Formats: sequence, C-alpha cells, structure tokens
Amino acid sequence: MTVFQTPRLTLRDFEPEDTDALAKILSDSETMRYYPAPYDRVGVTDWIERNRVRYEKDGFGLWAMLLNSTAELIGDCGLVRQSVDGVDEIEIGYHVRRDHWGRGYAPEAARACRDYAFSRLEADQLISLIRPENRPSCRVAEKIGMTLWKELMWRKIPHHVYCIKRVELTR
Repeated sequence: MTVFQTPRLTLRDFEPEDTDALAKILSDSETMRYYPAPYDRVGVTDWIERNRVRYEKDGFGLWAMLLNSTAELIGDCGLVRQSVDGVDEIEIGYHVRRDHWGRGYAPEAARACRDYAFSRLEADQLISLIRPENRPSCRVAEKIGMTLWKELMWRKIPHHVYCIKRVELTR
C-alpha cells in the first residue's frame, strides 16, 4: 500500500517480497556501521515483519522507499514509537542504499514523514535517535528542521536526540 509520494519517491508498506532489496541496505556493513552489526537475512525478514506489525498496531512504521522513476527499492524511512527516558516518542528513521547516498533522498523522505506525522497523526513532537559520530544522519535531521535536544545513553550506546515540535513549523 502506498502511504505517500514525494517528487522523486514513493513510500509504501513493506511486503515480504522486499527482503532481497532491503538486504542490500541492512546487510551492508558501511550503511549499518552505526548499528551494533549489519543484519543477516533472518534479521532483514524480522525487520520487515516488525514494521508490518507496527502498521497494524500504530498505523505507521518504517516504509519502503522507492524511486518513482524506476520503482526500485533504495531504502526505508518512516515513523517508529520509541521509549526514551521512559517517555513514548515518535522517531523519524531512515536508511538509504549506499549507491544512492548524497542525492537528497533521505531528507526528502524524512521531511515527508515529518509532515505526515504532524498533519495526519497530529503528533506534537518528533525525534531522531542518532549516534553522535553519524554526521550524515545528523545533517539529515538538521535539514528537516530538527535540532539537538539532548544526549543520552540509549540501549547502552551514546546517542544524540534530535527533536522538532509541530509548533516550530507553524511559526
């Protein structure tokens, strides 16, 4: 199911058939260098299934990111519930296949997810949990208007928490 489109991208629900295409992203050691480890095939299958459960439970999750021009799956982007310091937050997350880095796809998709969360979900605040050394991901957060809110240990690893509030977009 298509969730929404941007000028260059379509974001849609993941399907089990997306495993091979998503593995090119989540199994790549360079793309996943800020995660504890890249995902094996079982991990990729579980990733898809976790998001399919999120669609049912929350009405959102990480969605498959496809190029409009070719319908090729080049990443994921979406919204995920996270518990941060005991508070339920909605996080914008994103991954782009390495051969498509630097083309602006992550900020384009993340901006659309931000707007979707504020308009359709009526979220008051969105976050992104980013390892401090992951400067490219920090730049994506900054490009969509997020600012560094705080630093914390999350899952026993230091993270920056970037944040944007809905009222910041209406000013």
